Amino acid sequence: MSEQAALSEQKVAVVTGASSGIGAATARRLAAEGFDVVLTARRTERIEALAKEIAEAGGSARAFTLDVTDRPAVDAFAAALGRVDVLVNNAGGAVGAESVEAGDPADWLAMYQVNVLGVLHVTQALLPALRAGGDATVLILSSTAAITAYEGGGGYVAAKHAAHTIAATLRLELCGEPIRVIEIAPGMVRSEGFAVTRFRGDEQKAAAVYAGVEEPLTSDDVADTIAWAVTRPAHVNIDLLVVRPRAQAANHKVHRV
Repeated sequence: MSEQAALSEQKVAVVTGASSGIGAATARRLAAEGFDVVLTARRTERIEALAKEIAEAGGSARAFTLDVTDRPAVDAFAAALGRVDVLVNNAGGAVGAESVEAGDPADWLAMYQVNVLGVLHVTQALLPALRAGGDATVLILSSTAAITAYEGGGGYVAAKHAAHTIAATLRLELCGEPIRVIEIAPGMVRSEGFAVTRFRGDEQKAAAVYAGVEEPLTSDDVADTIAWAVTRPAHVNIDLLVVRPRAQAANHKVHRV
């Protein structure tokens, strides 16, 4: 088989928010599973460095600078892409930990745009390519915040509940088509930058989230879960998988030493 033919047979996985944390770990893991991984994020240097790292390790990766909240840019990306077998909607994040009463509407809007509209933009734009492939997967990375509310999380909880609803609704609407819709909802993950961004760069507040927790989840733990879910046989759909560290029994119940 020629190199060109081999490439045409290789499955393609798009990972949004692939410049760090769970997104970067997922890209590495899917490349190791044999996918041609399309890395998207706003930070060009990061995804280009990751694509080079994956290639040097023997994998296949391409980097596309993309802001998932920019619909024209998303549409242009989709038009240039070609084959897509797996979409991992990972781009997201939290801003602030204020109460609902004290929350800044601008923070809520920013979280809604990336966690909800970002998922909508990319999924809508890539569905034709996913459908054309015959057996495809849309994966939405939500959070345990998508299932249970907690104090100080109002805006993030609302956004992740919306992402959860997109997954559930899309699964109903695509029933009968060869596209499965998977939702992975992680609990406490010590991932690069998440808590620091949430607390507006305050390293001490970010560190306090994990204080005394012996083993929070890592980005690699979540990437492992994502890779397992998307590599199941095509007829197997993991509707919703909640993954937490052993030390966390619920959002409000965490064992600390």
